[in-house]
Amino acid sequence: MKLVILDRDGVINEDSDAFIKSPAEWKPIRGSLEAIARLHRADWRVVVATNQSGIARKLFDLDTLARIHETMHRQVRDAGGMIDAVFYCPHGPDDHCDCRKPAPGMLHDISRRLHTELADVPVIGDSLRDIQAARAAGASPILVKTGKGGITANNPELDNSVPVFNDLYSAVNHLLKEV
Repeated sequence: MKLVILDRDGVINEDSDAFIKSPAEWKPIRGSLEAIARLHRADWRVVVATNQSGIARKLFDLDTLARIHETMHRQVRDAGGMIDAVFYCPHGPDDHCDCRKPAPGMLHDISRRLHTELADVPVIGDSLRDIQAARAAGASPILVKTGKGGITANNPELDNSVPVFNDLYSAVNHLLKEV
């Protein structure tokens, strides 16, 4: 079974500079739920790795985050897919933890817990920090232009070797063609 790691906000659901603070604010990006369902049907293991500094900023609590993720899981299931696990960093940018992307700690934790190497594992994100975390963990970064991805695609720090797709659905099309 192959593994793919997805960022959440801006990849699966609409992003917000004001943070996603409730289940009602969690809105899937067009085609993302279907993309996850396609991965699931193709026997891919789908894991989410997401920075959630809204917890450290006291914008929402762990119970609310769990309800947001329940909403995400339910909508993915309703589309015929499954998310195998969600990993999150609850720390703020000034906490200097090793799990907040662009640090690779969360991805290393996924590797340890799932007993899998990250070499050749696609990590799909919309921000430079997603790409940097994937590179630092030895995974294969992919950028989508949804969320902050349009801005990230024009960032001079972005390595030209990183594949760029319009959205998660397009990225999944590419992954499934490679198999």
